[in-house]
Amino acid sequence: MSMRMAEEESSEEVHVPGEIDWQMLDKSKFFFLGAALFSGVSATLYPVVVLKTRQQVAQSQVSCINTAFSLIKGEGFRALYRGFGTSLMGTIPARALYMAALEVTKSNVGTATVRFGLGEPTASAVANAAAGLSAAMAAQLVWTPVDVVSQRLMVQGCCDSKNPKASAFRYINGIDAFRKILSNDGLRGLYRGFGISILTYAPSNAVWWASYSVAQRMVWGGVGYYLSKGNDNATNSALRPDTKTMMAVQGVSAAVAGGMSALITMPLDTIKTRLQVLDGDENGRRGPTIMQTVRSLVREGGWMACYRGLGPRWASMSMSATTMITTYEFLKRLSAKNQEVLT
Repeated sequence: MSMRMAEEESSEEVHVPGEIDWQMLDKSKFFFLGAALFSGVSATLYPVVVLKTRQQVAQSQVSCINTAFSLIKGEGFRALYRGFGTSLMGTIPARALYMAALEVTKSNVGTATVRFGLGEPTASAVANAAAGLSAAMAAQLVWTPVDVVSQRLMVQGCCDSKNPKASAFRYINGIDAFRKILSNDGLRGLYRGFGISILTYAPSNAVWWASYSVAQRMVWGGVGYYLSKGNDNATNSALRPDTKTMMAVQGVSAAVAGGMSALITMPLDTIKTRLQVLDGDENGRRGPTIMQTVRSLVREGGWMACYRGLGPRWASMSMSATTMITTYEFLKRLSAKNQEVLT
């Protein structure tokens, strides 16, 4: 059984278009359209990321609604997109690295696992997990410096007086922040939190992609049962779900996987954000260690302080996962070399 099947039967009742792998894609179209589509998605979800970051660096528990009202009242609607330019410039190369690593790994590992004799469902889950792991690690080479700069801009002005450990620098824009961080802390300053970013995003992506693969099969099983009950003539022929049904199944599967991933990795994400945003010593030249950050969080609000911003992050990851996966699957179908195999 090949991972490059143009079509596959997920059950006896439902005929589902199969996986489009790396060899089947028009690479130039894939990256060009991907940059455009994912830039739009990032712009839509960015305000939620800003709110999540503000909550994570706050010294006390503040609700998402209060954080939003306080931010808009004090700094205007533009504050919801503070640091977006920097984030967008980093999104394009980071997404390109992510998508390339994802598809190449998925294709190669999928083929290898099938050759080892694993069943197609198991092979698919393993390939998706390995692909998510490698894609996250590759993308963090770009994402970490972008995160550090954009998050410094996001929280600028929100906690200078309330949080004595907040960065003392004022940044004009992303370029100014990049220059000042590099000048003050060197390259290490731009990669602050890189290790815990890998620990956060690599397992999270592996779990997400594996969970998405499993969830999709389970949802398709339920859809097949539902459709077969409504179609008495379906016993001898496969049912072909329409595009809306396919997108709904992908969206539900992605939301479930995204929500669970957010819950599992939330403490690591809070620690990572603190490491990237806050300074440790009075001279501002050395950031806190992971253990210092954990102790500081526990002193502020107990272990539940590690879950500050869970609401926005859960919403962001669920919405992002749903939007991203439907956009991603749509992108792959637009970029397929041979459109005839998709029907």
